[in-house]
Amino acid sequence: MHARFFRSLVPRTLMGQMILILLTGLAASHLVANWIYASDRGQALRAVGGYAVAQRIAHLARLVDEAPEDWRSRIVTAASDPTLRVTLSLKPPETAAKSFDATEIPIGTYLAEQLPDALSARFHIYVAGPSGARTSNAVNPNAKTGPWRHRVGQWRGLHAVIQLTNGQYLSFVAALPETGPSISWRFIGALGVMSILVVLTSIWAVRRVTAPLGIVVQAAQRLGRDVDAPPIAGSGSREMQEVAQAFNEMQLRLQRLLQGRTTMLAALSHDLRTPLTLLRLRIEGLPEGEERDRMLASVGDLDAMIETTLQFARGEAAAEGHRRTDLGALLSSIVDDMADAGLPVTMEPSPAVVLACQPITLRRAIINLIDNAIKYGNTAHVTLLVSESAVSIVVEDEGPGIPESERQSVFEPFHRLEQSRNRETGGTGLGLAIALSIARAHGGQIVLRNRATAGLCATLILPR
Repeated sequence: MHARFFRSLVPRTLMGQMILILLTGLAASHLVANWIYASDRGQALRAVGGYAVAQRIAHLARLVDEAPEDWRSRIVTAASDPTLRVTLSLKPPETAAKSFDATEIPIGTYLAEQLPDALSARFHIYVAGPSGARTSNAVNPNAKTGPWRHRVGQWRGLHAVIQLTNGQYLSFVAALPETGPSISWRFIGALGVMSILVVLTSIWAVRRVTAPLGIVVQAAQRLGRDVDAPPIAGSGSREMQEVAQAFNEMQLRLQRLLQGRTTMLAALSHDLRTPLTLLRLRIEGLPEGEERDRMLASVGDLDAMIETTLQFARGEAAAEGHRRTDLGALLSSIVDDMADAGLPVTMEPSPAVVLACQPITLRRAIINLIDNAIKYGNTAHVTLLVSESAVSIVVEDEGPGIPESERQSVFEPFHRLEQSRNRETGGTGLGLAIALSIARAHGGQIVLRNRATAGLCATLILPR
């Protein structure tokens, strides 16, 4: 369930996926960079604060130790503030009685280096950790100075005790500076501005890179309707130029293939019509009678079949230009003409729908569907349906319908069902094939389904 939800959030387009990848990488890099910056900034601030506190303690200790005894209390009182509390006592604090390894407290080593030898030999340091736990360490002035400015960032509080030359104990309590919040409104604003700039730049760059893909998609769709469409221009990256070149070469091979097929069929048509003409002349010279009429009808069927086959092979739909046409008026005129001829065809009242199409070839496809319904379904009822994305011309009949296993086969040229598509109907098996070819030339489709009661429903779908 959750996996399906997250998959639904992933863009479906290549452009959207590339932008998502860029934004994800940008967000991850910003988060990591911010964490590194905040960590290093906190360590640097505490290190600088530690230096300043150590130098201030060393200077005050030197000043108090060298000042007259009656001035020391006043100096301590004046030097004490909320950031560094200074006290002077005769008894050592609890931490001063303990002795620890100075190497674990590099700040103590640094402080010992700032003090005179008389004071650095006897002072203790007490440090509070970030968790609130307390750790005490004594200072060994002979320890080497380490990179305490990085390690001091682990601590928050400092308590140092120095025994003066007269035996008094000078105590210092200081709080190392906090880094404050690592993310501020200014940082968020800067991150937002950078993200917007990166998004806009990414959209422009990705769109520029993927734009040739859209050109190839449009060319492929146009090729499905018109094999003689102009070739696409190679642009963009080297890979996209190679894709465009391969596409143009494929289109050229298809054109040559179709041209060769049409030429071959035209030659066959010419060669067949010559003996058919001679045969017709000889039959017409025979005495009139029923047998002579049947022979002439057979010759006429052969001639019509040759002409229909040649038209189908030529794909004459591609030769006609697209014009804005009222499909409602076109459909009404077809139905009226066929009804006037005595054919059982009716039509539901339809709205006016203007569509850019090839009206002559589209008229032929509609006539083929209606004629098919009348021949094999006894009647034809036509309906025009309109939606936002498509226009559907529905032709229903009252015949036996078509088995589901044959619904795709009937679109194949010269394919006829054994029981209903026979020679006596005069069909050539090309009516639905031609109608489907015309529909696809318009970017549409023909769908066949059996009605719930009886008959076949053929729907010609044209995109708006």
